[in-house]
Amino acid sequence: MASLRVITPGMLTTIQDHGRWGWQDRGVPVAGPMDPRAHRLANTLVGNEIDAATLELTLVGPEMEFEDERIAAVTGADFEVTVDSRAMPVNVPFVIGAGSVLRVGSRRRGARAYLAIAGGIAVPPVLDSRATHLPSAMGGLEGRSLRAGDRLPLGKRGRTPFPLKKGYDPFFLAPAGHATVRVLPGPQLDRFAPEALDVLQSAPFVVDAASNRMGFRLRGPVLRHAGDGEMLSDATTLGALQVPAAGQPILLMADRQTTGGYPSLATVIGADIGLAGQLAPGDSISFVVSTVREAMAALIAQEQRLMAFESGTR
Repeated sequence: MASLRVITPGMLTTIQDHGRWGWQDRGVPVAGPMDPRAHRLANTLVGNEIDAATLELTLVGPEMEFEDERIAAVTGADFEVTVDSRAMPVNVPFVIGAGSVLRVGSRRRGARAYLAIAGGIAVPPVLDSRATHLPSAMGGLEGRSLRAGDRLPLGKRGRTPFPLKKGYDPFFLAPAGHATVRVLPGPQLDRFAPEALDVLQSAPFVVDAASNRMGFRLRGPVLRHAGDGEMLSDATTLGALQVPAAGQPILLMADRQTTGGYPSLATVIGADIGLAGQLAPGDSISFVVSTVREAMAALIAQEQRLMAFESGTR
């Protein structure tokens, strides 16, 4: 089986597919990409199934050598990408020859890019997924981020990729230091002071340095509870804004736990979670309350754009 060799791993490079769905009732977290849209587009560009395993690159990219010729694509955050020191475009598939070295260099905007390789990363699945969940050391390559010297097996190349030298207009542009996302109230809105939703929308929050793939700790206006801020543990969801007693929210992300004891004031809508996933420590985020109808319309519109792009690759 062909493989690639990691020369330098970057800051935090992990193997991610669409996630470990269907096991949350047994306490198994989902994991998966922080920006699901970019992950899906990267796979489409190289001819993979949309749930194939890619590499999620965070803030500082890796350098790696390819054993055989492959088609690859980088989407999501805008990074400088080179193959044997030759500049490569983002959002467009390109060929990497046998023995060539791919390097992901300076970051221009966004926080996380997705490197898809024709055939996908073929590590053994764990509970039906190859996604890396760092807190439990599950999936991916030994449940951890990549290290220098790692070898990653590559799968068999599948269907014909998107035409080389042609990509897509980046209709999901990574934010440059700030994102505005829409939220739905709740699910524990009754546990907050009446003005809490207005306060949430009153000013941006800053992503704290203590943030990670489990959740973003946010600093901004204090969100007051109606009581002591404690509750029995309840199921958590991607994009939930949990608020501890101190009133500073935590935005739950891909590696979130399955249950939590902090009430959630609001939840980021599905169409906007990828925007949040592109934020880095020091970036800011603003929240705007949406309706269920608006959230559904946004998700449908996003899915239509993705499907239209995917249908054009076949």
